[in-house]
Amino acid sequence: MKKIKFPTAHSVLLIIAALVALMTWIIPSGKYEQLAFDKEKKVFTHNFHEGSKEYPGTQATLDEFGIKTSLDKFTNGDIWKPVGIPGTYHELESNPQGIFEFIQSPLKGIMGAMDVILFVLIIGGFIGVIHKTGAFDAGIAKLAIILKGRERLLIVFITTLIAIGGTTFGLAEETIAFYPILVPVFLAAGYDAMVALAAIYIGSCVGTMCSTVNPFSAIIASNAAGIDWTNGLYGRLTMLVLGTAFCIWYIMKYAEKVRKDPTQSLIYDQKEEIEALFLKKKKKKEDLSVENITFGGSEKILDEHRVNESEPSSRYPLILIIFVLCFVVMIAGVSSWEWWFLEMTTIFFVGSIIIGLVAWMKETDFVDAFVKGANDLLSVALIIGLARGVTVLMDDGLISDTLLYYSSNTVDGMPKGVFVNVMMFLYAGLSFFIPSSSGMAVLSMPIMAPLGDVVDVGREHVVNAYQYGMGLMAFITPTGLILASLTMVNVTYDKWLKFVMPLLGWLTLITMFFLTVNVYLN
Repeated sequence: MKKIKFPTAHSVLLIIAALVALMTWIIPSGKYEQLAFDKEKKVFTHNFHEGSKEYPGTQATLDEFGIKTSLDKFTNGDIWKPVGIPGTYHELESNPQGIFEFIQSPLKGIMGAMDVILFVLIIGGFIGVIHKTGAFDAGIAKLAIILKGRERLLIVFITTLIAIGGTTFGLAEETIAFYPILVPVFLAAGYDAMVALAAIYIGSCVGTMCSTVNPFSAIIASNAAGIDWTNGLYGRLTMLVLGTAFCIWYIMKYAEKVRKDPTQSLIYDQKEEIEALFLKKKKKKEDLSVENITFGGSEKILDEHRVNESEPSSRYPLILIIFVLCFVVMIAGVSSWEWWFLEMTTIFFVGSIIIGLVAWMKETDFVDAFVKGANDLLSVALIIGLARGVTVLMDDGLISDTLLYYSSNTVDGMPKGVFVNVMMFLYAGLSFFIPSSSGMAVLSMPIMAPLGDVVDVGREHVVNAYQYGMGLMAFITPTGLILASLTMVNVTYDKWLKFVMPLLGWLTLITMFFLTVNVYLN
């Protein structure tokens, strides 16, 4: 009997999209009215189902609509999206999504996610060019020598660094760029691709889950809740340290088991396939041995990576410096200069051209390497579009606000400890339908935060519940980044769940304990 294989990430998302389309026939349509600020005209626009109306850009307007947020949060750009207006939910005429809408949703999702998709494809081209030069293989081999006997430091360093990026500026989609670079490093260190995936993805998840100064979650949610973003900061910082340390311990426990006995790997049956993909192995494995790929001028270089026959490796250090600088500039731009996908994409596009010139690569070779590299990530780009298509169905079916409305009614009048934990689980569930952290914050905080006042829970705890709930769900939610990340390393969703569910269970218990203690202490 032929073994049934778990469906691909693309099929999983199409199944979810079909279920969401079905939900639009069952869940009532509804909408909260919203208030948006126009910085140029300095007015608020009240958006409701029948139309819109402008109001003066004053604190009195916010007070009139029951939005307990300072006006300067809108005028200085801290809140740049329309916020939900408490008490304004109303049912609308049902707008169920049929077969035609279901078929169109992936296409609309691709159109809506074009900035992210272009970023991924250019990253693919960039990686293709660096592989063509041969410098990357040489660098990996050199790093394997340096790390020999200290492989654990790789897990600690990568997970911690990415967690810091997540907590400070919301490092998430940008991690897509790291998989083609870091997976070969982990493989060379004796680990499997699951360890690389875990270090990168879990690092990002735990960092964004415990965001401290992240403007896309902690700051915008606090502003929308009407409190200063420093409220609850030390609690989130403590949770960040505890959560990151626990995740590193969990990853290292699995990693060492795999390094000592590769058959213990959850993806052992894919070992040769993944190594062939990331290490570009030939049929003869010795062709890619550490001894054959080093930084000297007379080493044996793989024929398929040879760029300059007379001087094949003298420019490797310069190429790798440019390679690393592209990522340094990207991180600096996002964290300090308000860059986003257009600017990040530009960095890697220009970087690939510079590397091609430094390597003296022929124009035909450069184009061929760039196109092949982009093609390698085309599947990932499609997954991102499919995931966005699920959101399109929910928005067009007008069920997102309905779910928020019934969620807010669920927690009304609960004891403090129960309230904050139920709030966390509600946010975890809502994040499946609204995966955008900033979108969730501005829509839900003006509605959810006042509920804390009723049960004597500080609004900073509601913000924490929002962050922890969304963060925990990000470990597994198919509508987030996990399926795109899994496709990057050629791992199926069921194997990821087998790896991460014990960790997620422990993290959930730790988070619940932490939330409960904090809500009674403060």
